[in-house]
Amino acid sequence: MTKRRRKKHRPEEIVAKLRDADAMLNAGKELAVVLQTLEISEATLARWRKQYGGMKCEEAKRLRQLEDENDRLKRLVADLSLDNQMLKHLAERIARPMALPQRLPS
Repeated sequence: MTKRRRKKHRPEEIVAKLRDADAMLNAGKELAVVLQTLEISEATLARWRKQYGGMKCEEAKRLRQLEDENDRLKRLVADLSLDNQMLKHLAERIARPMALPQRLPS
């Protein structure tokens, strides 16, 4: 048995497949036939309906753009927090007076 390669679907493809699935189911086709035609699993169909149900293509694209921007901003905040922590650590070390070497009694 060969293993199929997973495909990453774009939001507009997902919305189109959901629309096709609904049309086929309303036409009286069985769920198994619909899933086989669309080449997706039942779990994928349920997840897509939960996430994209009732959306239009433009709304799905916008959602994806917002998710990508959110991920980018989270990475940016993490980088800035790390830089801030490093600068605080360096400032502590600089502000701390260095201990002078003690002279040995002569």
